[in-house]
Amino acid sequence: MSEQKTGDLALDHIIQEMVDTVTNSKDEIFQIGEESRNEFEKLNKELTETKHQVLTLIDEGDKLEQKVRFSRMRLSEVSKQFQKYSEDEIRKVYEQTHGLQMDLSMKREKEKQLRERRDDIERRLRTLEETISRAEALGGKISVVLNYLTKDFKHVSDALENAKEKQQFGLQIIEAQEEERRRLSREIHDGPAQMLANVMLRSDLVERTYRERGIDEAMEEVKSVRSLVRSALYEVRKIIYDLRPMALDDLGLIPTLKKYLATVEEYNESMQITFTSFGTERRLESKYEVALFRLIQESVQNAVKHAEASIIKVKVEMKPSAVSIIVKDDGRGFDPSKKKDKSFGLMGMRERVDMLDGELNIDSSIGEGTIVTIHLPIN
Repeated sequence: MSEQKTGDLALDHIIQEMVDTVTNSKDEIFQIGEESRNEFEKLNKELTETKHQVLTLIDEGDKLEQKVRFSRMRLSEVSKQFQKYSEDEIRKVYEQTHGLQMDLSMKREKEKQLRERRDDIERRLRTLEETISRAEALGGKISVVLNYLTKDFKHVSDALENAKEKQQFGLQIIEAQEEERRRLSREIHDGPAQMLANVMLRSDLVERTYRERGIDEAMEEVKSVRSLVRSALYEVRKIIYDLRPMALDDLGLIPTLKKYLATVEEYNESMQITFTSFGTERRLESKYEVALFRLIQESVQNAVKHAEASIIKVKVEMKPSAVSIIVKDDGRGFDPSKKKDKSFGLMGMRERVDMLDGELNIDSSIGEGTIVTIHLPIN
């Protein structure tokens, strides 16, 4: 058997092991997500019940405290005028007061224990929220990787010269996969997970504000919580789009862009985004639709996150043999000549355009906004 064929067999074995490992990882992540979700639902029910018990105990304790005060007053009266009451009456009043004080002490202790239990459940719920979000995001990402491994990766061997090159390529894929997992984990931790944890804390504040300051101030807190939820939902949707928008495969580039830009505008209320398409709308090969969508997505996200733009204009022109894109914003702009080498967003855009033999031009200056122009020939 030749060295080349031996290398091919070795690479095929490595690929199969990678597929098996990724498949098992996906199943394990799915199981973790399901178990966490079941535990979350169980704890959520327990939290609702515990909060109800706490409120009930507070109400009962307040009423019992009034009875204790009244009984103490009665005991004081009896003690001062003991000659008017029999020994049995005095003992009865004393025992009644003592019993009420014991009941009150027990209720307050039980209330304290329930409060601690409530706080512990809320901490566990926040941890489970993070676990569920990570499991869902990683599960989706692994599905993309698994699809690549099972459908596309096996054809790479025809494009490589020998087994050594194939193995190196496989290792690069694994490294890129791990890096993407780390990036996604950071995005989830720093974005939705933190926001949801904040929502949990603020929800307690709403309850406390309602009790202590009234419904008007509580409603202001509710509005603040609603804003946090909207931000968290936007971050989740952004992560989903980062993985791959399903509409891109089903509907094509133009409808998916309309939906994406409308979503961005919806969750950035002070921002206006306009989208215009020219030429005859048609489906393109998947590699072009994905590339064009990602390029526009990266340009828009740069305008939203870094440029602090209030107006973004996106134009797409579909010609018979090419597609042209213009993304313009009125943000603060930047000096392209001073851009750091590790600007991964712009680097990724340039690499993607170069792979498809296209052209990318970025025209920007400080205080004057940014114009991104892209031209891709369609073969």
